[in-house]
Amino acid sequence: MTADVIVSNRVERRPKLSEHVAESLRAQIVSGDIRTGEKLPTESQLTEAFGVSRTVVREAVTSLAADGLVESRQGAGIFVCERPAMAFASLTQDVGMKISHALNVIEVRMGLEIESAGLAASRRNASQEAAIQEAFFEFDRLLSIGEATGHSDFMFHRAIAAATNNPFYVEVLDALGLRAIPCDVTSPWGTDSLLSREYQEMLQREHLAILKAISAGDAESARAAMRFHLAESQKRYHGRLTDQQAEYRFGSPLKP
Repeated sequence: MTADVIVSNRVERRPKLSEHVAESLRAQIVSGDIRTGEKLPTESQLTEAFGVSRTVVREAVTSLAADGLVESRQGAGIFVCERPAMAFASLTQDVGMKISHALNVIEVRMGLEIESAGLAASRRNASQEAAIQEAFFEFDRLLSIGEATGHSDFMFHRAIAAATNNPFYVEVLDALGLRAIPCDVTSPWGTDSLLSREYQEMLQREHLAILKAISAGDAESARAAMRFHLAESQKRYHGRLTDQQAEYRFGSPLKP
């Protein structure tokens, strides 16, 4: 394992760099790019790869250790821990091209995220509220320059899960990873209508209702806003199935 694995995830110098480093490493651990039992790059390698200070790297690693993702072994280095979430994550690796998979994921998310939004409204601290808002505006930034918004969309929902202060909400969402946000410019379900600016602005309006309710400490409104957001996502995928039927021509296979 060398710093080469990490280079593509270099972050810019801006506030809370340690969080960006931690999230990048976390994503690689959850996806399996850095495997269970594998040693992380050295502090010097991470410092060089991310272009940050040793202090930032140490804070990031401390955060991962607090979440139980990594552990320090005296004289040997930092290693990825064996965790139930890793086994759960492996169950989701076959989520591929089918809209039925996207609908299944949304159903799981409804059972998880409606309550997490309510708990976040009741339990979030100032830093956690800021993280939710930062992810919201990162979505806007990426949309304005025409780049994929899927990761920032996921980070918005993940920040809400973190604000519950119950690590299991984060653990399950991390297990789903970016599969939780299957409709993105990199997604096989992407269509011109689903990926239009108008469509993504609609997502942001739904996100804004969730953000405002959490910031106001209104747990019931936060649950209702999240329920509406995910229910609308279900409708959009069901709509895609209807579109496929309308597009079908005898003898031509349906698109996945």
